[in-house]
Amino acid sequence: MMKNKKAFAVLSSVALVSSVFLAACGGGEQSGSAENGEGAVKAQTIKVANYFATDHPQNVALNEKFKPLVEEGSKGTLKVEIYDNSKLGAEQEFYDGVRNGTIEMGIPGMIMQADVEKMAVPEWPFLFKDYDHVEKVLNGPIGEEITADLESKHGVTPLAWSANGFRMFSSNKTLSSIDDFKGLRVRMPSIPNYIRQGELLGANVTPMPISEVFTALEQKVVDGQDNPIATVRASGWYEVQSDILESNHMFSPNIYIINSKFFNGLTPEQQQVIRDAAAESAKYEFELMKKSYADDKKFLEDNGVKFTTPDDKFKADMENAMKPLYDDIFAKYPWAKDMYDKIKAEAK
Repeated sequence: MMKNKKAFAVLSSVALVSSVFLAACGGGEQSGSAENGEGAVKAQTIKVANYFATDHPQNVALNEKFKPLVEEGSKGTLKVEIYDNSKLGAEQEFYDGVRNGTIEMGIPGMIMQADVEKMAVPEWPFLFKDYDHVEKVLNGPIGEEITADLESKHGVTPLAWSANGFRMFSSNKTLSSIDDFKGLRVRMPSIPNYIRQGELLGANVTPMPISEVFTALEQKVVDGQDNPIATVRASGWYEVQSDILESNHMFSPNIYIINSKFFNGLTPEQQQVIRDAAAESAKYEFELMKKSYADDKKFLEDNGVKFTTPDDKFKADMENAMKPLYDDIFAKYPWAKDMYDKIKAEAK
């Protein structure tokens, strides 16, 4: 009996030493965790929602830059799942999902501008000269000022500005002068700033989500819509539109946002990985958008779409039509005129 007890004690000691050795070598790490230098960190998934087609530059950048940079940079503690093409709902729906935390991240447009007033600024009409002007403004102090209230009002943290692009009107007839807008049934996003611009041009505006646009154009519920031509191509609207007016009447940015509660629950290292990946992905997306215009235009022309470049009078007429909108904005917001002047000055 004593002999058996001694044998058991020896085996127990060996087992204890072995377990300590394995733990020291990392053998005790639990499945689904990874080391961050301070202990095991539970792996988490970041769902990223947007409304763009799969092959749009937004999703190309997300798949080629954001996803690998986050997953590799976090050493497996963060996994990225991309839900494109409104798979998690239309813009307002997935934006609300990010706000309430059912979706971790999203890339909306300026859907929040109704009650975060400064978020409307980048979509003021005829504000930006070109892409370089946009990037200079949004990636500097003005961009930070624009997003300053986003976290306190909506509970989302801004990460990076990306580009939807300069908006143009596609239609089923040629637009040669401002008079051609009269009676034109145009789909626009359900955002007051957009709707007012369309109405000031003389169009009959029908607000609707982007996911419904193809069917509305195909069934002739509307005659046209406004979006960058990358979206026209990626969404297949060229199949149901004959013309594009190179109006460049508005620049539409998008913004990488993340639920603040989720983000604040991550380690500082994970937060920095996400910030860096968002910045790199957004920068890449800007480059793709700038380079894609010529290819997109050729593709659309090859598919029967006619492009019209407005002459100086037509462009001046469109800009002058926006004056009442600016008058209202400047009267309503004490900060607006100064913001406008600062942005215009950055183009010089």
